[in-house]
Amino acid sequence: MQVSFSLRKDKKDKEGLMPVRMHITFGGKTIRKVVKGVKSSLKHWKEREQRIKFPLKSESYNYHIEYNEIIDDYEKRVKSIFRYILLNKIKPTKEYITEKFEKGVEVELTHEFFNCYHEFLEKDKNQKAERTIKGYVTVHNFIKEFEKETNYEIRFETITLDFFEQLRDYSFEEKKIASNYFSKIIAIIKTFMTWSLERDYHINLDYKKFKSSEHQVEVIYLTMEELLRLYNYKYDTKRLEHVKDVYCFGAFSGLRYSDIAQLRTSNVYDDYLKLTIVKTKQIDHKIPLNKFSKEIIEKYRDTIYEPLPVISNQKFNKYLKECCELAEINTPTTITRYIGNKRIDKTVPKFQLITSHTARKTFVTNSLILGMKEMVVRNITGHKKEESFRRYVLVAESFKKQEMDNTWDKISENKKE
Repeated sequence: MQVSFSLRKDKKDKEGLMPVRMHITFGGKTIRKVVKGVKSSLKHWKEREQRIKFPLKSESYNYHIEYNEIIDDYEKRVKSIFRYILLNKIKPTKEYITEKFEKGVEVELTHEFFNCYHEFLEKDKNQKAERTIKGYVTVHNFIKEFEKETNYEIRFETITLDFFEQLRDYSFEEKKIASNYFSKIIAIIKTFMTWSLERDYHINLDYKKFKSSEHQVEVIYLTMEELLRLYNYKYDTKRLEHVKDVYCFGAFSGLRYSDIAQLRTSNVYDDYLKLTIVKTKQIDHKIPLNKFSKEIIEKYRDTIYEPLPVISNQKFNKYLKECCELAEINTPTTITRYIGNKRIDKTVPKFQLITSHTARKTFVTNSLILGMKEMVVRNITGHKKEESFRRYVLVAESFKKQEMDNTWDKISENKKE
């Protein structure tokens, strides 16, 4: 099914203007309709674009803007009817198409992309962690903005390699987002497309060809010396003292911030915590308490903050940087990010990189450095993916090698001297 436009050259008026005619073709049949009120001269008609071009400065205004809008509306209405026929498996006839077009009613598509995306969000919100759903919403807003700024119409049938390439260029060149974040956007789009494919909302498989590479990022964590310095630092305000304690509790227990925020006194036992993990939905997961995490729990026992003085994640991250700066956690730290193929290195004081997420990384890395078995650490933290946990193992092994070089190897060098 196709729609096209041409000039009716056999109907030229005395001013040399000819009516614009629409051709709707399907199954070897053609419907011809004059675009009401729209005329053009032959020299102003762009045959390839099938639109009217603007006149020269010496010529009279030819209403090309207004007329092209009418042509665009005709085309949009016909394509809307075509999609409706396709999605609802209706056998098209001249009478059916003419009736739908003449009535001028908006044809409602049963499987419109963004309507289905909203359904995807609603049905998944009770199955996925809040952070995951927020990621889905962010991607929805991102591709909505992409559609608006690029005029690329988002429908199930337009999620093609061309869409992928245009979205990639828009992401890197216009929005300057990192390659790893672009990979997450693509992963979520593919998740949604698979979800909707399983429900027979579309038959487009082009999305399965989308490929985006991720670059390994640094594991930002506090060394044991930095962690204890932060833990023992005395702040002048309750605000910073509370933030420091909550962060350190995460670094001593391996809990995610979302789980700490859900913590209740009923979850706290003498030597362990027992709770349902927000992200993985793991029920009655046990987290052993060490002497440091016990001290923090005890500090807030029988207070209005019991078990812990948790605030919003956004404010927490802001105050946490202030805590770390005061504690002089300011080692110059270099991070590397990629925007497409462009590598960007940035060196900043370490406190600027510390967020709630680094508490869990601090626990895992230091536990491995101190000699805790990998299996035990993974059991405590609930890490499922081998590749994500392997990063911490490599950091711990690198740290141990560095310590070996700084101790035993130096002793050998002194002996030679």
